[in-house]
Amino acid sequence: MRELAFWTCVNRISNAISKCEFKTYFNNEEKKENEYYLWNYEPNQNQNATTFRNKLIGQLYRQNECLVVEVNKKLYVAEGYSKEIYALKGYQFKNVTFDGYTLQETLGMEDVLFFELNSMDMRKLMNGMYESYSKLLVYAQKAYRKSRGHKGILNVDGVAQESENFDSTFEDLMSTHFKNFFEKDNAVLPLFEGYSFQDISQNAKTYSTESTRDIKALADDIFEFTARAFTFPPSLAKGDVQDTEKATDELLTFTLDPLVQLLQQEINRKRNGKEGFLKGNYLKIDTLAVKHVDLFDISTAVDKLISSGVFTINDILGTIGKPLINEEWANQHFMTKNYTLIQDLLAGLDIEKDGRSEEKE
Repeated sequence: MRELAFWTCVNRISNAISKCEFKTYFNNEEKKENEYYLWNYEPNQNQNATTFRNKLIGQLYRQNECLVVEVNKKLYVAEGYSKEIYALKGYQFKNVTFDGYTLQETLGMEDVLFFELNSMDMRKLMNGMYESYSKLLVYAQKAYRKSRGHKGILNVDGVAQESENFDSTFEDLMSTHFKNFFEKDNAVLPLFEGYSFQDISQNAKTYSTESTRDIKALADDIFEFTARAFTFPPSLAKGDVQDTEKATDELLTFTLDPLVQLLQQEINRKRNGKEGFLKGNYLKIDTLAVKHVDLFDISTAVDKLISSGVFTINDILGTIGKPLINEEWANQHFMTKNYTLIQDLLAGLDIEKDGRSEEKE
């Protein structure tokens, strides 16, 4: 149950990251060249970008850190490594392993992408709670099994006990007749003189229903606590459909945006550096495509975005995943005449006021 809750959250986060576009800029101009292809299509010869990102995010949440190395201009997520920590110089990484291959050289901090999720490993903190809930789940399961069983009272009077064949008769009754009676869907229980059976399991159905609800409630608690440790909306973790849009917005704001910030900061400082960044060379992770877009639902918003001059037509097409228009006008910014400077508006009002004054004279 713990692993199910953990990977439900991680997979949703990694799926959201896989829908993001890693945009690359050179001299403050967006370009789609080798770096763009590397992050959005083929990080290495064995993985596409989606598989690579899923592995990166899974490793990051499972280990609270993740190491990505570049070999022959290809990117690989390390599955194992030893880390030497230094206070006044960069960390060093040895025995870096991926896909069964181990690098022989020692890598410095400047040679790798090193992502660290939290200063405190939340998964270790959650394990104590998981152990407590594990015991509660075991108790709930035992209670359910107990409630599904048959209970009764077998009365044996003194006359039957004094019978010469009492021991064999009693053993046969318990091991054969009662066993068949309880296990078979349809059965008859033969009782001999001096024996009487009273069934006391009439309320088992009600009790078993309560037991299954207890198990579900405990499972929901595990999902909820795990989600909160991730700053993940509990309703999305449990698969609830109510207020999904609100929960998705919460996921984007409190989970995805900080994670995206973490990723792009490490990528930019290692692959572009201070000098490159100041020249306008950087990578930016665009999260606009994470939410599903219905063209009919956003038609009014698209009109306002274009008519206000905020986005070009190609900006909108790229965001909704449609082919770009190879025309100059598609990259231009448009603004309707409804928008004007406040100074121009006031000047126009003054002119109109002066004209009315002249008419009165």
